[in-house]
Order: sequence, then C-alpha cells, then structure tokens
Amino acid sequence: MLRSMTGFGRAKYEIEGRQYIIEIKSVNSRYCEVSVKLPKTISYVEENIKKEVLNKVSRGKIDINITFNNSSSLGKSIQINEEVAQMYIRGLEEISKKYNITNDISTVKIAKFPEVIEIKNENDEEIIKSEIMVPLREAINNFIIMKEKEGNKLSKDILNRIDYLKQKIEEVSKESTGLIEEYVVKLENRIKEILKSETIDKARLEQEVVIYADKCSIEEEITRLKSHIEQFEELVNKKEYITIGKKIDFIIQEMNRETNTIGSKANCLKITNAVIDMKTEIENIREQIQNIE
Repeated sequence: MLRSMTGFGRAKYEIEGRQYIIEIKSVNSRYCEVSVKLPKTISYVEENIKKEVLNKVSRGKIDINITFNNSSSLGKSIQINEEVAQMYIRGLEEISKKYNITNDISTVKIAKFPEVIEIKNENDEEIIKSEIMVPLREAINNFIIMKEKEGNKLSKDILNRIDYLKQKIEEVSKESTGLIEEYVVKLENRIKEILKSETIDKARLEQEVVIYADKCSIEEEITRLKSHIEQFEELVNKKEYITIGKKIDFIIQEMNRETNTIGSKANCLKITNAVIDMKTEIENIREQIQNIE
C-alpha cells in the first residue's frame, strides 16, 4: 500500500474547560522532519508529540500546529504581591492625609490595581500529556487516511504508466529479433557491390556478424529491464504498508540505465523512437514516485 508524502489531518478535543486543536500537514522531503508549533505553557509535550508522529510516519516534512485554550481551574492559582499592595495602600493614605480626603481604601479597590493580583498558569503536566494524546492520535489517523488516499491515486497512475512501458519493451524486443538477419543481408549485398563478385568469404562474413551481434544485442538489457519492472510492480501492489520510496527510486534509476543502454546499442530507428518514449515515461514515473513515502 502506497502512501503519499503529502497529507493533512485535524482533530479537536474538549474536556472540563480545556480545548485542544491539532492540525498536521506534510510536504515532500528526502528525510523525515517534524516541526511542532505550540503554546509555551505546554512546551513540555513537544517530544512526546514528535515520538508519536515518528512512530507512524517515515518520510516528509511534517508541520504540527497545536492550539490550547484552558478556561478550567486546572493548573491555575492566584498569587498576591503583598509588597506592591502595601505600596498602593501607603500611597493612598498619604494622599488622604495631605489633601484631607476621606480614606475609603478597600480590599476590592486595592486588588484592581496592576500587579497586585496575578493568575499563575501552572498546568498539571501529566494530565495535559494524557489529554493531548486523544486529539493527536485522531489527527494522525486522519492524516494517514488522506496520505493513503493520495497514495492509491498515485499507485493507479504509476501502474498505468508501467503497462505502457511494458508495451514499448515488447515492441523493442520484436524489432530487435530481426536486426541480425537484416544486417547479414545488407552486409552480403554491400560486399558483392564492392567486390563485383558473387563469391563471398563465408568465414569472414560470419566473423563480422558475430561482432555486430555482440555489439547490438539488447537481450540482456531487456531481460534486466523486465526484472526491474516485476520488482517495481511487486512493491507497488503490496497490500500492507511498507516504506518503499527510496527503494523504488533506486529501481527507477536502474530501469533508466538499461533503457539508455538499449538506445545506444540498437542501430534501428524504430527502436530509437521507442526508447525515447520509454525514457519519457520513466521520467514521468520518477516524478510521481518523488511523492511516495
């Protein structure tokens, strides 16, 4: 089962006044890079999040964005700055005495002054770590579902291109079978034309034919190319998920190498044209597999 390296997953989770929103998206990359953006108040969960994602994904540049809203009392405490409060009280008392104003200082009024009362956010780490895994796993699941859907589309397109490539290989194979016979006829006629005689040195002719056959034979290349295609199809058609991106990229390189050799050895216009079509299709396949995880 192929997976695309591109995908998106989202999940939202609310519990007891705490809200978590997680979004995961990825683009192509030769390696696996995970970047997590989250509030500083829960920065301690970053490594846990990365580990959870890396257990499910092997390639791609992955960006994770986490929004956390805490309207519950969990981890919140009130801290009173008594020194600041005393400064305000002393200042107000001095103003009252100096200007003969009624001193109506109250706790509520003092509490309203800046920096007297501060709400501290000290989240309970273990509870947050446990809760955030719920939406994270859901987001990862949605993320992978999308990657598999994209991978299925890629698989169909790639296999269609492979079928076209196999047709071209058969065309090349058929064309190559008659090359030696054609060369023998052409060589005999050429020798007769040069020597102005019907008498030909058969031993020398056979020697020339062997040399030519060795130079232009593409049977080995075709056999190896077919073998590479079989390996390619076997990987693409696997039902279970495996990481095949790098392996399949290597196979494509080998397919391209064999095709180049066929083009350089076959002294035939039809084969040359077929090789151009094959190289074009292999390049199209190579571009597609760059998206595979």
